[in-house]
Amino acid sequence: MSIFDLFWLFFIIVTLQPLVRQRMLEAARVRLIHELERKRKSRVIALIHRQETMSILGFPILRYIDIDDSENVLRAIKLTDPELPIDLILHTPGGLVLAAEQIAFALKKRPGKVTVFVPHYAMSGGTLIALAADEIIMDPNAVLGPLDPQIGQFPAASILKVLEVKQPKDIDDQTLILADMSRKAINQVSAVVRDLLLERMEPAQAERVTALLTGGTWTHDYPITVEQARELGLPVSTDMPPEVYQLMRLFPQAQQARPSVTYIPAPYRTVPPTPSTTPGRRGLFSGHF
Repeated sequence: MSIFDLFWLFFIIVTLQPLVRQRMLEAARVRLIHELERKRKSRVIALIHRQETMSILGFPILRYIDIDDSENVLRAIKLTDPELPIDLILHTPGGLVLAAEQIAFALKKRPGKVTVFVPHYAMSGGTLIALAADEIIMDPNAVLGPLDPQIGQFPAASILKVLEVKQPKDIDDQTLILADMSRKAINQVSAVVRDLLLERMEPAQAERVTALLTGGTWTHDYPITVEQARELGLPVSTDMPPEVYQLMRLFPQAQQARPSVTYIPAPYRTVPPTPSTTPGRRGLFSGHF
């Protein structure tokens, strides 16, 4: 074999390596999902948005909730017996309101139990989907997010504030149009959120929580913690199955030239201090590696 042939063989191997690695990841995901389904006797659906290196050239693809996601989730729901529980693993920065609403309403209509797992975060549209669940299981450090609509690059609630501080004659036509769109967007999202919350809340409480989530109380990236979610009356627990964390590891971020975080990937446990035979050295070391 000539050097030229070896070069082409090397080029083919390097080119196919990302595709082979991706197929192996997908097979591992399917095996783990089957394992979780057998354990919980449910249908498991993973809606996980990462920045993955999918192409041969290695360009990262940014993901969010879109129409393709809603079509696939709705198809999975339709293929599931109505009484069979559904477990939705949710990891997303948000996305299209239409897509998130379709998924939320489809989950709400199910007679079987719906559980949403949030291992890290489910912001914006992800939170809307979580509101349709009978139970939200979050990591103790995971967060949800507000549901205030965004008009372009601005929060709808902030655009409406302009009408409070200026007279209409002092506001340009484009801002007035944006304000009209903002009012409609807030009303529409509020109606959806209120409808979802009324499944498990009294009307007065549902109205209060809806106003907090959609009315611009916080910035759009504000983290709603487990404690705050419980205070709002959401059915939140922290009993996260270990398989969910394992599945998240099978959705890796696109690799950077230099990792931002480095640690030894092994569990460390704290143990009670043992009495020391040397005076003055009692309990010097309280952990082990």
